[in-house]
Amino acid sequence: MMRRIALVCPYALDINGGVQEQAMAMARELGRRSYEVTLVAPGGSPIRVDGVDVVQIGRRVRVPANGSQAPITLSLSASREVVRLFDDRHIDVVHFHEPFAPLLGYAELVTPRRPHVGTFHRSGGGPAYTLTRPLLRRLLKGVSVRVAVSEAAANTLERATGVDSRVLFNGFELERFVSGNRPARPNVLFIGRAEERKGLATLLACHSAHSDEFDLTLVGSGTIEAWEGSGRSPGVTALGSVGDDEKRHLLSTASALVAPSLYGESFGLIVIEAMASGTPVVASDIDGYRTAAGGCASLFVPGDANDLYRALRDALSSDERSRQRGRERAAQFSMSLLIDHYLEIYEQASTQHHRG
Repeated sequence: MMRRIALVCPYALDINGGVQEQAMAMARELGRRSYEVTLVAPGGSPIRVDGVDVVQIGRRVRVPANGSQAPITLSLSASREVVRLFDDRHIDVVHFHEPFAPLLGYAELVTPRRPHVGTFHRSGGGPAYTLTRPLLRRLLKGVSVRVAVSEAAANTLERATGVDSRVLFNGFELERFVSGNRPARPNVLFIGRAEERKGLATLLACHSAHSDEFDLTLVGSGTIEAWEGSGRSPGVTALGSVGDDEKRHLLSTASALVAPSLYGESFGLIVIEAMASGTPVVASDIDGYRTAAGGCASLFVPGDANDLYRALRDALSSDERSRQRGRERAAQFSMSLLIDHYLEIYEQASTQHHRG
């Protein structure tokens, strides 16, 4: 019987990111169901995940990727250590998040000792995919079942390698998100890294033009520096990185969440988390956010501060019925439901592996 499951996250867990959050949430849910879970990621500050054995291997470096800075390891010895770890623990199935991301999982991917499942998050191609196509196809041979978190991610994988995948979704722990008390003066929330593709500059420009109407709270790596670089406009609170508990509190008490990314979002998990908290959502009209919102967010033209303001006014005037629609939409992406799908996929991968 399959009881020992390993999840491989190529990105350091002490750096906030959607893939990291997804890997940790999946590991927690599997642990709650009494599976023996090993979560492997590159080195960094020690991370604790309830019910899960977290193993951090390899020195972390930051590498430009898809408009971001990926906190990965490039250590070949760390990649080989992962194989030894899984051998010693008699792992039944290995689940890779972003299998193509260097380098932690590579040695295990080309080692056909165990069944492998791969989840692909990336949306958008680029040189990293087009120039390494032979390597990607070799790595894919080690993946028994391929899953994409959205149609956009599935299309990216197919364009890069010519193979298809099953489309699921990013899940979240629904019970961890609740609605709180909102302030009398609107307080708009941004959660994300201060990178160009995340569109923070658009939101700051919108606030600068309408600072008498709403306050702004910024959460995420680099947001303090971004606010300071924009001239320290009044009415802005920049917190930098915060813990998960604080993030969920901020989501539950914000007047609206703004997700202004310009591109590169295969699935807007933060959109779902905000809707689960009863918080109106304003999001740029890109595939990932549009899919996640399912008609329950106010969308605007990416990079257009004036259109963002229009969408924000709509969101701030939303009624309880609109918020309830958002909660109902969010419930469709529960982590419990997602794990039900993956347990079937693990069994499928195991069957395929043993058939040879």
